[in-house]
Amino acid sequence: MERYRGRADIDLDEVGRRQAEATAHRVAEWQVAAVYSSPLRRALFTAEIAARRLGLGVSVLPGLIDIDYGEWQGLTPDEAAARYGGLYASWLKSPQSVKFPGGEGLEEVRERASEAVYEVVGQHPRETVVLVSHKVVCQTLILSLLGLDNSHFWQIVQDNCAVNVFEVRGSTPSALLLNDTCHLRRLGTIPA
Repeated sequence: MERYRGRADIDLDEVGRRQAEATAHRVAEWQVAAVYSSPLRRALFTAEIAARRLGLGVSVLPGLIDIDYGEWQGLTPDEAAARYGGLYASWLKSPQSVKFPGGEGLEEVRERASEAVYEVVGQHPRETVVLVSHKVVCQTLILSLLGLDNSHFWQIVQDNCAVNVFEVRGSTPSALLLNDTCHLRRLGTIPA
């Protein structure tokens, strides 16, 4: 059942572990210099599987932590709609305008995640790095890297264990691959 997990520090279930293994298999095809992860267990476990396959360790990067949904954390979309009708409608129509009660908004996520990514890029010029994070963080990072504002949030789809590839040429990031899940289909971890 879909829930606003956010900062809930939960483990991966069996499907999540299989998806993490499939993703690790995929990134093992690359020459990777470093692996960075959100500090939350579900991301960290995924990063550790990939890093182990690559013969690397994992560096925790706090800027990659999931969005703080505040009072929405743990709610289903139906529960959020029932309790926070107007705010829920705004979340669906203009997500860039929403700050979750007791939590944060997309701009805060974007700023901290972008800062973390540019720090990593600066530490690894012309190297391939793996970053493991969460759906909302990835969506806002993609928007940032493409130079789009957060009003385009719902136009970016991110599935569990999807692979996104960006290349930084000079100081300009270029999208090479977005929301790729072919590795999950090949290994039978999602339906075709």
